[in-house]
Amino acid sequence: MTCPRSASPSKPVAGASSARKLMWMNVDTTTVAVGDLEFTVRVGGPANGPVVLLLHGFPSSGTCFDQIVPRLHESGLRTVVPDQRGYSPGARPPNVEDYRIEHLVSDAVGILDGLGINYALVVGHDWGAIVAWHLAGRHPGRLTGLVAVSVGHPSAIAGALSQSTDQRERSSYIPMLIDPASEDRLLADDAAFLRGLLPDDSCAPLLERAGLTGATNWYRANFSGDIAANMACAPVEVPTTMVWSDGDTALGREQAEASSRFVYADYRFCELPGVDHWIPQNAAPALASEIALRSAVF
Repeated sequence: MTCPRSASPSKPVAGASSARKLMWMNVDTTTVAVGDLEFTVRVGGPANGPVVLLLHGFPSSGTCFDQIVPRLHESGLRTVVPDQRGYSPGARPPNVEDYRIEHLVSDAVGILDGLGINYALVVGHDWGAIVAWHLAGRHPGRLTGLVAVSVGHPSAIAGALSQSTDQRERSSYIPMLIDPASEDRLLADDAAFLRGLLPDDSCAPLLERAGLTGATNWYRANFSGDIAANMACAPVEVPTTMVWSDGDTALGREQAEASSRFVYADYRFCELPGVDHWIPQNAAPALASEIALRSAVF
């Protein structure tokens, strides 16, 4: 179905820098230790509100949700926004295998534990959606629901890659990120290519080579070798919303729509017309509405 809410790309407004400062006035930035790693986490909103854990993707840090967070606070929700492994300066282990999906999922659980949070609605965009699907599959008792943005269930992606030349073409950029020289290419000319990918400055942690290596290690650790085994994910049994935009050049319709087959609970498919891949930044009102709607189901 097509979402009935407006999904028009957000437009810059006068005083945008001041507005950005204001939206974070009730947000505290803290450090959460998970084992030997330390994660930068922004926590805000009503102290007793239902918790929403927001997981970013590549190459964005958690600030990609800057326009989402205040809208969720207005809906009575409390937000937890970490910079994930590789993006947080204190969470950059040196080995590629340290970035396998099971470690990324454990980080999310560890952050909730460190903050004393028993249950949360998890929202993930891009790579964050992959982590969120696995979190829902492995730890359903910790979630009140799931909102996956852009990226469908890993089994749906695997099916699209094996059956669809369209999705294979859309994913053809991945070998470039796995290549050992990817950091040099992405940081060349003052990181012009990397900066040009995004509509905001949320890639800031990756302008430092150590951060970029950590971020690209997500691809190296999980999209090399036996990819099917690396990414295998159980069907999920938590209430789920799949948000996909028809202007996404990286993720096609097939993988998004097929995700319904792997959800054994209440399910909603939301299509945002005329929006590109960067839904958190360019369709913030629509995404915030879908998150609030999913939170209300619990």
